[in-house]
Amino acid sequence: MAIKVVPYEANKESNVAAFNERMLEGDTGWGWYESSRDDWLPDREGKKTWREHYLAIDDEGEVRGAYAHKLHEWRIRGKDLVVADWQGPVSEGLLDSRFAMLGMRLLREMLKRYPVLYSWGHGGRESRLLQMIYSLKWLVHDTPFCLRVQHPFRFLRRNTYLRQSPRNRIALDLLAFSGVGWVGLKVLHLTLGLRGRRARKVEVEVVPSFGEWADSLWERCRDEYKALALRDSATMNDLVPEDGRWPTGIRLRVRRDGQDIGWAVVTDNQLSKDPRFGDLRVGCVADCLALPDDAGDVIAAATQHLKSQGVDLIGSNQAHPDWVKAFANDGYVILEGRRCFAVAPQFQAVLEPFEDTAMGLHLTNMDGHGPSGF
Repeated sequence: MAIKVVPYEANKESNVAAFNERMLEGDTGWGWYESSRDDWLPDREGKKTWREHYLAIDDEGEVRGAYAHKLHEWRIRGKDLVVADWQGPVSEGLLDSRFAMLGMRLLREMLKRYPVLYSWGHGGRESRLLQMIYSLKWLVHDTPFCLRVQHPFRFLRRNTYLRQSPRNRIALDLLAFSGVGWVGLKVLHLTLGLRGRRARKVEVEVVPSFGEWADSLWERCRDEYKALALRDSATMNDLVPEDGRWPTGIRLRVRRDGQDIGWAVVTDNQLSKDPRFGDLRVGCVADCLALPDDAGDVIAAATQHLKSQGVDLIGSNQAHPDWVKAFANDGYVILEGRRCFAVAPQFQAVLEPFEDTAMGLHLTNMDGHGPSGF
């Protein structure tokens, strides 16, 4: 059966709906967007970041798989370069052995279209897809997850991921109702926070959009990093739309003595029956920018804002050592190896020597498929 890969257009939306129905009936947990117009970054003309969707179509016009690219201009060692992140691939190889190799075919299509390619996610090296690309000799760089529990009782009682087995549920309930878990987690974060310097006094303002002040900050910060995605005002207003579309991030402008030192985008979501966090109210530091030396003050400000909103826990994926240290100094638990930066060979060549680049690589949740989770 011949398969061709084509851009996702409106006349294929009904075929994608049929594909999703088959994936649902097969209990795969996967599907694809039923609208051909991207909800997040739909426009390309004049933009520095946008998304493109592609479909794998068989001889009869049926959709058998899909993937997306998120294109974004990066600043790498003082030079600008458009880089592609991928989402997917999703295929009926999960259901039908005829399409068992379609995932590999789509991966090759991604590389052919945009060789300067990476993926930021996978949840650690146990991912089957990550095992495949690791075997192809891609660069795979482990990065941590930063976690802070604000309401221990609710966390212990409602965290679906930790409560999967009866044994775990009994143990977590004992910790919750005895009060031992509450004390333990509070003492843990307090003790971890004692390691770092006390955050300096800053002024924090919730702003409706990024303005010229963000452009000035970008110009000041961009070459203090070895590699990072463009974060000027126009791009950030595309990534965090002003019209309330997804993702509905909260923009925090952080100043010290009247001078802009950084910003953070945070999210505050009340979840329901989430496969990991159950019914918890989850905060996320989804994106951030400052000079590395000011990272601690920005993270302290973002954390304080989310605490004041009443979230049950706060999390963030980070790569830059100074930002990870900033979270650690604010009492976060640093869970190593929870997200991987997987880099295609042509992009790896741009990042060499990678050991040096990694010390100045700034990645946040925004640099993947969006601040939808961890």
